[in-house]
Amino acid sequence: MAISISQSQAADSVPPTNQTKTGLSLATFDIDATPPVGFMMAYDRVKDHGELGLRCRGIVIMGSGDPIVLCAVDWIGIGNQSQDVFRQRIAKAAGTTPSRVAVHTLHQHDAPRCDFGAESLLNQVGASDLGAHDGTFARRIIDRLVASIDSSLKTATPVTHAGFGTAHVNDVASNRRLQDETGKVVATRYTATRDAKLRAMPVGTIDPVLSSLSFWNGDTPVAVLSYYACHPQSYYRTGIPSPDFPGIARFFRSQDAPGPLYVHFNGAGGNIGAGKYNDGSKPNRLILAKRVADAMQHSMETTEKFA
Repeated sequence: MAISISQSQAADSVPPTNQTKTGLSLATFDIDATPPVGFMMAYDRVKDHGELGLRCRGIVIMGSGDPIVLCAVDWIGIGNQSQDVFRQRIAKAAGTTPSRVAVHTLHQHDAPRCDFGAESLLNQVGASDLGAHDGTFARRIIDRLVASIDSSLKTATPVTHAGFGTAHVNDVASNRRLQDETGKVVATRYTATRDAKLRAMPVGTIDPVLSSLSFWNGDTPVAVLSYYACHPQSYYRTGIPSPDFPGIARFFRSQDAPGPLYVHFNGAGGNIGAGKYNDGSKPNRLILAKRVADAMQHSMETTEKFA
């Protein structure tokens, strides 16, 4: 996926416009993706709802070939045939092809999983309880998502500039697999680590940088996409759907600097979690969220805009 934007730095102040030299426009979409009480999430059934639910949100970029859709979902995973169905339905709604649609999950654990292939296999053997692989709720979300995208295209905003900035995230990510001086793995430092000795071991090899890609109409940001590699768990198995600390960081930004749609891309992070800085205690969720939100803010402060 590529967008053609020249690398000339933007003027200091540019008014919003209905026409752009780039010819690009951007539509944003955002729906609630929180499962109902009784639904089987990745590990537990939903027993209640908290202050923040789960979101399915993203952008449609138009004006450089077929539209490009970037979508992020607060679920643990959307895999196999489910990926195909999501991308096919989104592509049809956006007037593009599935190859120009990316569907990403942030991998929170108190959240649904979606795998229509696994659901099909369970149905073939006559399983009476599909558990987390019951796709009924996911199909309802897809229908709502398609309707939201269709509606968003009618109010697309011109894009005059793109922006890119980075910032270090302090004291969040660390390696999970801990090695001795010979390189042998001697322990695993999970996302919540209560053993103080394991928390005291070195950070390891991580990418400490959070990146932000923003789209602007003049001096007004329309959407901000942030990227940071770390398992997104502070604690889980609560029975309450939660966007965990990345989703809370995203919420903080929407309150501190309202206006643009904030879309965060995270994923599993592989050998990376918050274990060095997280003993699983409840206050740590907001501490981690604030650290990520601070980096989101700083990445916008360092952003350079290009026309």
